[in-house]
Amino acid sequence: MSIRFTYFGHASLGLELDGMKVLVDPAFNDMPHGGNLAETLEADYICVTHGHGDHIGDAVAIAQRTGATVISNFEICNWLAKQGVKTSGQQLGGGRSYPFGYLKLTLALHGSALPDGSYGGNPAGLLLTANNGKKIYMAGDTGLFGDMSLIGEEGLDLAVLPIGDNYTMGPADALRAVKLLQAKLVVPIHYNTWGLIAQDPQAWKERVEAETSTRCQILQPGESLEL
Repeated sequence: MSIRFTYFGHASLGLELDGMKVLVDPAFNDMPHGGNLAETLEADYICVTHGHGDHIGDAVAIAQRTGATVISNFEICNWLAKQGVKTSGQQLGGGRSYPFGYLKLTLALHGSALPDGSYGGNPAGLLLTANNGKKIYMAGDTGLFGDMSLIGEEGLDLAVLPIGDNYTMGPADALRAVKLLQAKLVVPIHYNTWGLIAQDPQAWKERVEAETSTRCQILQPGESLEL
């Protein structure tokens, strides 16, 4: 069974696999790519990499509307549970099996304060082993770190990496990340939402494909690919 991966814009992602709909970092309201997605998207599960507003965004509203379970670190899940949201708390390095596959939280170099200033625990990336064996690494907001090579040892079918700079890796460090991860395919995210993180994804794609064996696919908001 194939996996449908959708890029909604900025860092908001969607996965459809084994009849499950999974949203990652759904932040739509007040975002350029938002539209009415917060009111219309369906979800069985929602993954939140960290507590910043451009990632946790509309997770509460969508979870309350759809009954979705939110997967995140333990601190964020405690914060969400107080708002009546179903949660599944994990921590870095820990994994858990769900109907859509085995999900592990990985290291991410970033912050994680929640929108109200509450402590949001450690930021995370997401390493998903789907039931069909495909492996997807969604890095979240992070800087470059050497242990990406260990994540790459998993044998990645898809890596999803920020390239915007300032808050995350920029294009040069994201290229180094590609070399460490050695995924079959990479999709750039977290760029061009605001002027401060403006980048040229086509130029980055050209460098990736010239300097590595990884294929790069640039998705526009709302576009999908099949794995």
